[in-house]
Parts: sequence; structure tokens; C-alpha cells
Amino acid sequence: MRWGSFVAVGDSFTEGLDDAYPDGTFRGWADLVAVRLAAEAGPDFGYANLAVRGRTFPAVVADQVPAAIGMRPDLISFAAGGNDILRRSFEPGPMIERFDAVVAELRATGADVLLFRFADLMARLPGQRLVAPRVAVLNRAVGETAQRHGAKLVDLFADEGFDHPLLWSPDRLHLSAAGHRRVAAHVLATLGVGCDEEWLLVPPRPAPTPWLAARGADLRWVGQHLAPWIRRRLTGRSSGDTVAAKRPTLGPLTNHHP
Repeated sequence: MRWGSFVAVGDSFTEGLDDAYPDGTFRGWADLVAVRLAAEAGPDFGYANLAVRGRTFPAVVADQVPAAIGMRPDLISFAAGGNDILRRSFEPGPMIERFDAVVAELRATGADVLLFRFADLMARLPGQRLVAPRVAVLNRAVGETAQRHGAKLVDLFADEGFDHPLLWSPDRLHLSAAGHRRVAAHVLATLGVGCDEEWLLVPPRPAPTPWLAARGADLRWVGQHLAPWIRRRLTGRSSGDTVAAKRPTLGPLTNHHP
């Protein structure tokens, strides 16, 4: 099958942090996938990316899902919940129930739906004992929901290549450019569309960091990334408070990036 339109919804994962174009705006796996699908479909291919960094699952469902359904695309990607599992108030039961209902709603439009089991990034982050079980529960639910509703599952958790540090940005939470290329390759493989084989190449692993240097890097990470995140949580702010969707309307790729 060839898709004539694609709408991506979600948070920073789908917006494209931290894979920057030369002008500083973000590309990411969804833009890469759109370009490849457009090459198959032709100049009338339409693409919208409604994802905004920092958005929680309820916000994505309330704001982006109705807009995506209204566009009537052939393909919708839905990835949300990553910001929720990092919060103390996270309750998996209600989210999983709502997730299933949303996927059913998306599939009822006749669109193909892409769902994601998230890659394992907890080895580089604090709070493993709290967050890792939440990731496991959510990933299991995503797989079951995909099977139940005939959605297309992109299983990033099964790819051990994502344990490579160069696939992640310095904040240890968002993908690097190489990481986004790898996700795009998985998405296209799931869709049965070929891509550049280099997207799946894992960069050479860097030499082990001496213990003292590694602890210094950890301290810098705390100051530059973890502390600002904690401040935002305490003050009820989000990194996406002043950010709008980069491609809010369904249109051809010739309009602007990509």
C-alpha cells in the first residue's frame, strides 16, 4: 500500500528533538518518514506534524487527536505517555484504558495507525527502580492494543542498538540525529517501505570514560538538564509552553521543511 497523507501526533519524540535542521528547527524521524513516503506517493502527498515537546498524554489526546482525525489522513502515528511516566502522579490503569479507546477511534477512520514500544533509555537516567516498571507496563499495553485494533507496531524496545550512547542527545532523554534516523528506518520497515541502509548503522562505540571524568559528566548533566526539568515540574511549567506545532496543517512538503 502507498499512503497519500501522513499525520504525526505526540510529544518531543515525534516533534524531532534533538535532530536539528541547519536553521535550528527540528527534523526528526517523522520528517524523514514523510520525505520517503512522498517519494513513493508523488507531489500530492500531504504531511502534518502536530507534536509538541513536553505534552502529556491527556494533552495530546485532547488537542492533537481530534485535529488529526479531522484531516482524514491515510496514516497516523500516535506516540504519547513518555512525559507522564516520569511524573509522580502517573497512574497506568486509566492511561492504558484511554490509550486503547483512542487507537480504536483512530482506526475507525480507516487510517493505518503507527504505535511505538519505547526504546530502553533508563540505563542513562536516575530513577530506574520507579520508572522502568512503568515503561514495561506501557510497552506491554501498546503491543496488546496494536494487536487488538490492527495497528502497526514499531518495536523500538526490541532493538538493543538503542543502548548506544551516540543515539541519544546530551540530555540523555531525547534522540540524536542518528537515533532519529534509526527510528525512521524501523518505521519504514514496519510499513514495508525501503530506506537508506545507513540509517540502521550504529556508530562506533566511544572509548570507556574514566570514572572521575564520567562523574564530572554526570554532575554537568544534573546542572544543565535534570535541575531545569525539576524546576519546571515544581512550578507547573513545560518545555513546550511557548511552542506551537511545526506543521499544523496537512500540506505538501514543498511548503517548508522538510
